[in-house]
Amino acid sequence: MQTTLPAPAIQPKRVTLWLALTSVYILWGSTYLFIHFMTEQMPPLYMSSLRFLVAGTILYSYARLTGTPRPTWSQVRSAGIVGILLLTIANGCLSIALQHIPTSIAALLAATMPVFLLSINWLGFAKTRPTNLALSGLLLGFVGICFLVKPDNTHVTGTTNDNVIGAGLVMAANVAWALGTLLAPRLPLPSQIISSGLQMLIAGVALLLFSLFVEPITLFSVLEAPPKAIGSLGYLVVFGSIIGFSSYAWLARNAPPTLVSTYAYVNPVVAMLLGTLFAGEILTIQSLFGAAIVVAGVVLVTLGRK
Repeated sequence: MQTTLPAPAIQPKRVTLWLALTSVYILWGSTYLFIHFMTEQMPPLYMSSLRFLVAGTILYSYARLTGTPRPTWSQVRSAGIVGILLLTIANGCLSIALQHIPTSIAALLAATMPVFLLSINWLGFAKTRPTNLALSGLLLGFVGICFLVKPDNTHVTGTTNDNVIGAGLVMAANVAWALGTLLAPRLPLPSQIISSGLQMLIAGVALLLFSLFVEPITLFSVLEAPPKAIGSLGYLVVFGSIIGFSSYAWLARNAPPTLVSTYAYVNPVVAMLLGTLFAGEILTIQSLFGAAIVVAGVVLVTLGRK
């Protein structure tokens, strides 16, 4: 009698894959709009610090309660370095940039991060020349940036100074994010969840200290925040930092890097749609043309990686 062996459990993993990917696409794409809502009437660095302090406390506590060993001082120091680059500098710059440019433009400029990642890795880390396809993507990415921040595009983004300041801050964020990404695998970090919790806690403390010096706030200014800002803060803690990060961390371990990296050119599309629908942002033909060039450049960089 022939027995039928059970089919491999491929379908559940495939479902999990697409749920995680959809989560990263939509949740991370929506964070630009909710950062904008969170900081409309509240200082951006202060609110960002609260976001990471709360999310970091939850992640770190969960890791310890489920048996994750306490990190060593060397691991804490490494997590601090990565957290300062990825969250304090990169996210802090992005939060301030959204005071000057629309969420859709900020998301498109942030989408050029793979361009910076490839360039910095080429010049400072791997010393490996990118492929011709990736180099073409680098060039296209910077051309797209020029279209997005041209002076005659200011009726979309405010004034010429707003364009320059906002774009400069997002570029600084991209540099910091690329450096943090490249340093992370070279440093002695603890396990994934406790490492992320530490990064958020250290980044949150740094943002809060800096905010106390440069922004008109006190430790308890959150008590005066409008409901819209508090709701957006809660959304960013739960969906942007905890669920979105967990989905990305799962993808990083279980999906091909080329598939994971597609978030870089899906997030801006989500951000553009949400900004148009809920923040009243209007994009010109020039902006849309620049957006298409940026996305094409990022796709070429992704496809051209060795």
